[in-house]
Amino acid sequence: MHLFIYNIFLFLYTVAIRITALWNPKARKWRDGRKDIWNDLEKAVGSRQTAQTGSLNSQEPNSPLTADHSPLVWVHCSSLGEFEQGRPVLESIKQQYPTAKTLLTFFSPSGYEVRKNNSGADYVMYLPMDSKANARKFINLVQPNLVIWIKYEYWFYYLTELKKKQVPLLLVSGIFRPDQPFFKWYGRLHWYMLESFNHLFVQTENSKELLRSIGFTNNVSVSGDTRFDRVVQIAEQFKPIDLIEQFCGNSPVIVAGSTWPEDEEEMDHYANTHPDIKFIIAPHEIHEDHLKEIEKLFKNSIRFSKLAAHLSPSPRPVARNKQLPSEKQGPNTLIIDNIGMLSKLYKYATITYIGGGFGDDGVHNVLEAAVYGKPVVHGPVYEKYIEAVELVQAGGALVISTALELEKTCNDLLTDTGMYQVSCQAARNYVYDKKGATEKIMQYIQENRLLTS
Repeated sequence: MHLFIYNIFLFLYTVAIRITALWNPKARKWRDGRKDIWNDLEKAVGSRQTAQTGSLNSQEPNSPLTADHSPLVWVHCSSLGEFEQGRPVLESIKQQYPTAKTLLTFFSPSGYEVRKNNSGADYVMYLPMDSKANARKFINLVQPNLVIWIKYEYWFYYLTELKKKQVPLLLVSGIFRPDQPFFKWYGRLHWYMLESFNHLFVQTENSKELLRSIGFTNNVSVSGDTRFDRVVQIAEQFKPIDLIEQFCGNSPVIVAGSTWPEDEEEMDHYANTHPDIKFIIAPHEIHEDHLKEIEKLFKNSIRFSKLAAHLSPSPRPVARNKQLPSEKQGPNTLIIDNIGMLSKLYKYATITYIGGGFGDDGVHNVLEAAVYGKPVVHGPVYEKYIEAVELVQAGGALVISTALELEKTCNDLLTDTGMYQVSCQAARNYVYDKKGATEKIMQYIQENRLLTS
């Protein structure tokens, strides 16, 4: 019965996507990205099959997966956030096993579209929709030596097919909560999925105890969250952004990342009434309509795409020892209208604000900001994210519920040096004390010779 309901869900999900794609760009990318998926996959793995089975008559010398017996690691991520979580493991595999090939799959366009040309993997593609036929065909074509699932998104047919073929399967940075189906009376289908994993690397002791309560004991270990390793890596490889430095100057700077309209509405009055503070807004959605709405809210703003022209006006002749007449003060709010800069922008912040805390899904990634040792401010919805809860408890993050609380919190941080320094140190210490998950996972791979013949 449970499998029947699951199949109904898959059918309805596919139908809903195809209908929604008629007007929704993201759904359209999901649909269109899977149109030629089997041809793309066969081109990528054809030479590998030739080497392993001799079943194909021709090879493609330029195939990302070359014709040899090198191991293949398949890493699956739901979306962009999970990719950043899995990236330290992916890079460590490439470093420690340089002959290994890597296949990276995404379910969501928000991950695939951003990382399809710049991921560090040998090949990147969408994961075909889950079904018995698709799972069998995909795995038969790929023939992975090791599969790594990042955090969540459990697909029954893929996972059980991997178990049937005895392919080593690891869950990385798993997180479990009592309200998930695994821990309900109707969760047997989800138990089958968990039973497909050779080892479950979870973020917290609570997750480990929950799994113990349903019989998973010997193959569960607390490794922590690989995102800590990733944000430390980003911070320690930081490279300056000249335009941002010019915009910030010597002013206090508030960087607001992954904002939604609810966040922007809490912040606009503060920005409009404090021209001496520089604000950098990096919205979660950067489509044109949303950018125009932000420009309406923040009266003295400029988009990043127009910043270079604004900062480099045509030269005007100035007599020696003369000063230019006073000019109107430039914009104090910078709207980021591209993807990929946010993790570096937090470096320039005096205070950071993380969006999402006023929506149902909750606050976005607080670690990208905290790693730089900057106070984190966010809205009241954050309980689902253990790192956000712990950062608040550690004193590195402060929670606000209204625009007035936002202004008071930021003013307190900007004027109370002791409070500010304590929050900065707490944020940085929290992140650096939690790093090391990637090393534990790689040690398991090495000790169990999962990529060694």
